[in-house]
Amino acid sequence: MSQNSVRIEVNAQGQKRAIAPCEEPCPIERGMRIIGGKWKGSILWHLKDGPVRFNDLSRMLGGASKKMVNQRLKELEEQGLITRQVLSERPVAVSYQITDFGRSSLAVLELLKDWAIEHDI
Repeated sequence: MSQNSVRIEVNAQGQKRAIAPCEEPCPIERGMRIIGGKWKGSILWHLKDGPVRFNDLSRMLGGASKKMVNQRLKELEEQGLITRQVLSERPVAVSYQITDFGRSSLAVLELLKDWAIEHDI
């Protein structure tokens, strides 16, 4: 992984300026934009063991409203992290499954989970 050589320069008047600042979002910011939204990481984590129906997933997330869960699921589907399968039209029943791309985020989420546990946050 390459690192930018961003430095801070101080002029004679004590003013600071960045040398070679980031011109676009760094890889961490780009990754956080995808999996960093509220409930997204938890949704991916709950899908790691196989498909889960919408209502079951909503129950697993506890504090999230169904509207919020639905919104995050749509975002994750648009980003290619999960897939949606219609199980029946009447009554409407759908399930969600993590994709290979989504599964590739699980190692990061595991590290984040361990970090939060280690620091009691």
